[in-house]
Amino acid sequence: MMFRESILGYRWAVFVIMGIVVAAEDPYRFFAWNVTYSDIYPLGVRQQGILINGQFPGPDIYSVTNENLIINVYNNLPEPFLLSWNGVQQRKNSYEDGVYGTTCPIPPGKNFTYILQMKDQIGSYFYFPSLAFHKAAGGFGGIRVLSRPLIPVPFADPAGDFTVLIGDWYKIDHKVLKAVLDRGHKLPFPDGILINGKGSNGTYFTVEQGKTYRFRISNVGLQNTLNFRIQGHTMKLVEVEGTHTVQTTYESLDVHVGQSYSVLVTMDQTAQDFYIAVSTRFTSKILTATGVLHYSNSGKAVSGPIPGGPTTEIDFSLKQARSIRTNLTASGPRPNPQGSYHYGLVNITRTLKLVSSADQVNGKQRYAVNSVSFVPADTPLKLADYFKIDGVFRVGSISDNPTGAKMYLDTSVMGADYRAFVEIIFENRENIIQSWHIDGYNFWVVGMDGGQWTPESRNQYNLRDAISRCTTQVYPKSWTAIYMSLDNVGMWNIRSEFWARQYLGQQFYLRVYTPSNSTRDEYPPPRNVLLCGRAAGRST
Repeated sequence: MMFRESILGYRWAVFVIMGIVVAAEDPYRFFAWNVTYSDIYPLGVRQQGILINGQFPGPDIYSVTNENLIINVYNNLPEPFLLSWNGVQQRKNSYEDGVYGTTCPIPPGKNFTYILQMKDQIGSYFYFPSLAFHKAAGGFGGIRVLSRPLIPVPFADPAGDFTVLIGDWYKIDHKVLKAVLDRGHKLPFPDGILINGKGSNGTYFTVEQGKTYRFRISNVGLQNTLNFRIQGHTMKLVEVEGTHTVQTTYESLDVHVGQSYSVLVTMDQTAQDFYIAVSTRFTSKILTATGVLHYSNSGKAVSGPIPGGPTTEIDFSLKQARSIRTNLTASGPRPNPQGSYHYGLVNITRTLKLVSSADQVNGKQRYAVNSVSFVPADTPLKLADYFKIDGVFRVGSISDNPTGAKMYLDTSVMGADYRAFVEIIFENRENIIQSWHIDGYNFWVVGMDGGQWTPESRNQYNLRDAISRCTTQVYPKSWTAIYMSLDNVGMWNIRSEFWARQYLGQQFYLRVYTPSNSTRDEYPPPRNVLLCGRAAGRST
């Protein structure tokens, strides 16, 4: 009885910390994470990795729609640390987003409790360390948000549910990589690919013949698109970053950096082991890593050639991307069909055209959006906004459209009105593929094509069943258009998922604003909020 009372007391304490009322019917899960450095050998050489509770990659997060996650993170690194939650929308609560523009870092030897609600979300996501260049050392893990028991799901329960974290990787220590960037240089090409933190043939998935399994695939790497395939098996796509999809079958799947996909795979082959192959796309040098799909009654090890995949073909990837569409009749996190919101009939209130670029500023390599290369302020922007601290940032310091100006440094923040409905065009005039993520939101990917975008490009938009997601690719010398309903007040990071580019300025913040001070629109800072920079010592 005493234990139950102590748990209930802690629950109440959590609600007080949040400073908001949490509905009693929304369950919660508690996590205690210890973040440390340790030696790891993913590509056969010793390097310093970031572990969570002694694990590399970190532990999976399992949750259900609307659950509250209470994650107490103990930072035992000798430097500040932050975790961000790729795809978790943090409804009305950008203070918990875990990027430096919203959240103060956890000091060395200290802890911070993140309070996340999986409000109206389902699907496959991941978390990662957002400060410095920690992402190149690990500290990432999978997030899965299951539907509530009474909400229909458009496929039968699988026999198993696997997290598959794939990504390019360096043998070079992350601190050395960071120093290269700080000196204004580009990074070399990565050394290999990891599958769940291991190199070739280090990761096994054990399955039973005749059964169907779900694989949640996330590209947690630093820059490269990766193609995923399983020898002798096809994959049925069922979910992308919280949206149930039209169930199309693929032999291989391009997973761009920062993206997450769920596929169903039926074990319909003879009892043996099969290669899982992951390889880089759009690169002159092709990196490949393999894992093993192990039938439990297998009498034969993996054999034959590793299954080949596409390499530099853009048309293949573009055609595949256009085939990924929303299942309009399936329920999402709520029982109503995903197609009940007719985004194609909503009037656009504003168009943003975001053009990425690479150049040198003061003799150092930098990257920009609409000529502005982002530099962090001395205080998280969201806290500066809340406390009305002058001189930290200026709303409007990045334009809605490219200006043609020479690249320059600034703490770029774009203002936007709550409940606006915007069209955003990401235009890539470079020869590399790019990947863009928006915190706090999903958006509809309504179009993508080669060349430069013009108003006539709208004629080819998909205004019926475009996929809704939070990370989209932009092909070389191409554009991608999205629609987004600005229904989430806060300070939200828009960034390149090419992590060196993000680190060197290819990002900015979108301040979605309402003059209302009601918790109906936005929560106040949590009562355990960390205060740093010019916000230090202030009272919430």
